[in-house]
Amino acid sequence: MIKVGVFGANGRVGQLILEDLKETPDMSVSSVYVRNELNFSVDPSILITTDMKSFLNACDVVIDFSLPDACEALLESAIKTPKPLVIGTTGLSSHQLNLLQEASKVMPILYATNMSLGVALLNKLVYQASAALEGFDIEIVEMHHKHKKDAPSGTALTLSESASAGRGLDIEKVRVSGRDGDIGARTKDEIGVMALRGGDIVGRHTVGFYNDGEFIELNHTATSRNTFSKGAIRAGGWLTDKEVGLYSISDCLELN
Repeated sequence: MIKVGVFGANGRVGQLILEDLKETPDMSVSSVYVRNELNFSVDPSILITTDMKSFLNACDVVIDFSLPDACEALLESAIKTPKPLVIGTTGLSSHQLNLLQEASKVMPILYATNMSLGVALLNKLVYQASAALEGFDIEIVEMHHKHKKDAPSGTALTLSESASAGRGLDIEKVRVSGRDGDIGARTKDEIGVMALRGGDIVGRHTVGFYNDGEFIELNHTATSRNTFSKGAIRAGGWLTDKEVGLYSISDCLELN
């Protein structure tokens, strides 16, 4: 039985992970880390703690869906008490991403801005389409619920990286995440990434390739957050016996 530590259990996906693990063979929740208190009750056999070391020692693998500063604290503690980590937190800063890279030198870490099979495949298709459709303009639009704090979404940013990689471009030099006023015509290599927020939209990402006379749009729509929780659980089971290093959801799903 694989013992799972849930980090960020008070969040929407965190709560689903706890529920979905009840129905997952050979995996169970052993510990839950909370900064203050848990907003709901769980099985009394589960360790609920504010002590990071106790939390890490009580599990075989950690699944994290928290906030960037909380994820940073987890990484700093895990470097001292190494444990396989599945990181699904988005909006990480450059410092936090560097810390993740450093932590992966002492433990296996799977980091993904989206845990769904569909998005993993979408990234592969975007790379292929970007390489094949030379001269097509690339625009990415993402839609999420009104409570999402980071923009553009981590998934949209990853899709933009797949698109730029398909053309051998540096995404930091070609990404445009907003247009307003008299900004001039669209540049040749520009990759637009736009964010919409409203209602209770779980997640919708569209990558469009536009040319004179034709266009192609690749779409992914998440209709339930269980897509993310079940994907993260699958990743956790896969990661438990892996060597030290940094992995992606595509590695887990063998899409590379």
